[in-house]
Amino acid sequence: MKRHIFTVGVTALLAVTTLSACGNDSDALVVGASPTPHGDILEYISDNLAEDAGLTIEIQEFSDYVQPNPALTNGDIDANFFQHQPYLDEYNAAEGGDLVPVVEVLIEPLGAYSSTLDSIDQLPDNAQVSIPSDATNGGRALDLLADHGLITVDADLDTLATEADIVDNPKNLEIIPLEAAQLPRSLDDVDLAVINGNYALEADLTPKEDALILESGENNPFANVLVVREADLDSEPIKILAELLTSDEVRTYIEENFPNSIPTF
Repeated sequence: MKRHIFTVGVTALLAVTTLSACGNDSDALVVGASPTPHGDILEYISDNLAEDAGLTIEIQEFSDYVQPNPALTNGDIDANFFQHQPYLDEYNAAEGGDLVPVVEVLIEPLGAYSSTLDSIDQLPDNAQVSIPSDATNGGRALDLLADHGLITVDADLDTLATEADIVDNPKNLEIIPLEAAQLPRSLDDVDLAVINGNYALEADLTPKEDALILESGENNPFANVLVVREADLDSEPIKILAELLTSDEVRTYIEENFPNSIPTF
């Protein structure tokens, strides 16, 4: 099993466009993923389940949310596993994409963290709060703040909130959008950072212990999905991977190794 890691910026762009030079196995299913927990789950499957199922997996890891969908659209990888349905919908709408979900796997609750506060009740007036800059996770972060009474957003919305939809901000919070991968690094510079579950884990944060407020898993529409090009939806390797991702063995692996994540199968 091969596992390659690509980072944000020019290096990532060059790496993604030259995957054929990375020594890919010609018969391997190449799957793009964020390292934790997605890459770890795929590595568990590759090391323990794939061979018996007749599948070879090569994992291409990406450190941001920006590159995996273009890499899949361009045919540089065969599938990706890092995103939820609303993020996928946003990408397809913006780029005219034809990427489709195959199966839901897990929910990684969004949480708000601080390096200076012990309780959300300590959040001061005029506090700086960093949130993800992409529309879907940014709206998700604003909803989390609203659910805990820190702001109020327009009640008539039928889409995720934006900063323009904040109708009441009693603490005069300064909302600072940042690329999601940068949010853990912002902890020393802001009062509160709303961080996606995978990036919290990579930063050695434990959501259920360290988050001052945490998104509920109940009726949560943000389950992470395996995604492919529409033309490949019925391919046999994709079907096998989908079955393995939703197997009892993977459920147990997630529950034992990522107890903050919630399997959806």
